[in-house]
Amino acid sequence: MSSTNPNEKSARAVDEAMDRFAATQPALPLAVALSGGADSTALLLACAQRWPGQVIALHVHHGIQAAADDFERHCVSLCQRLKVPLRKRRVDARHGSGQSPEAVARDHRYDTLDLLAHEEGQGEDGQGGNAGTVLIAQHADDQVETILLALSRGAGLRGLSAMPAQWTRGRLAYARPLLDVPGDSIRAWLRLRDQEWIEDPTNASEQYTRNRIRARLLPALETTFPQFRATFARSAMHAAQAQQVLDEVAAQDLLLAGVPPRIRAIQALSRPRQVNLLRHWLWSTHEAIPSTAQMSALLDQVAACTTRGHRLHLKVGTGFVRREGETITWDPGARQNLGKTNSC
Repeated sequence: MSSTNPNEKSARAVDEAMDRFAATQPALPLAVALSGGADSTALLLACAQRWPGQVIALHVHHGIQAAADDFERHCVSLCQRLKVPLRKRRVDARHGSGQSPEAVARDHRYDTLDLLAHEEGQGEDGQGGNAGTVLIAQHADDQVETILLALSRGAGLRGLSAMPAQWTRGRLAYARPLLDVPGDSIRAWLRLRDQEWIEDPTNASEQYTRNRIRARLLPALETTFPQFRATFARSAMHAAQAQQVLDEVAAQDLLLAGVPPRIRAIQALSRPRQVNLLRHWLWSTHEAIPSTAQMSALLDQVAACTTRGHRLHLKVGTGFVRREGETITWDPGARQNLGKTNSC
């Protein structure tokens, strides 16, 4: 009696995930963000097999490590073999003082993917036209790492929602078809097909928090809670649903309070609802993100605005919230107004 190959059983998760993604009927053509690592290599190969002639690859050379040239060469060779058009671009993703190298690289990557997805007959691929859907190869282990990072930073529901399987940037659709698949299953799927990939040398460095989580915490979770990937994903889904409700409530409250919001309208709400409203206003209107301490101080000052002469001027995010008559405003250049009276 033959037994099932453990690698085949593990690898099946990739095919099942691609079946689920295909059932969503994504807009074609598909543009796969191809780094050259195992995850994006597998995603490109799976898509090229399922949607022949309807797939392009997008590669961003970040210019921050010597191995980036090897990644690019792998991507070029793979796309030539699969007969998949490749659009690539080099960017300078070096971070400045006080900036997160991961955040800077991520911002550059997504901005460049947007540009590459909209290219019209430019570059060496010879194929013009916009991509229908951009695919990112993040998987279940990436999702768990994102949740653990959010917990370590004391994040709220938005942070605990982690990474969505589908979302939009501007008018461009994005998707993560492998978000439910463990990283080991992706590598098993590639090995069964004798497909090579490039291993990022920085993955072995525990200088980065994500790598420490991957090397130390995930094996412990695997031993203690074997189903942790599925249960963490379920918690993230619940957090995302709750955050959506809060966003809808905040939008309704802001509609009543006005933009900029009236102080009395804010004061009429419970303190948790004030937090929800103010965070929504600051982000949706100014893309400002207050810290927990800044928000607590802002709430205290709003509560204290019971007289016409009460001034309000607080650092919030990268700018300042100040009082203007019956409302509060956010001003990125408000530091210049410190000598003025912001009372009513």
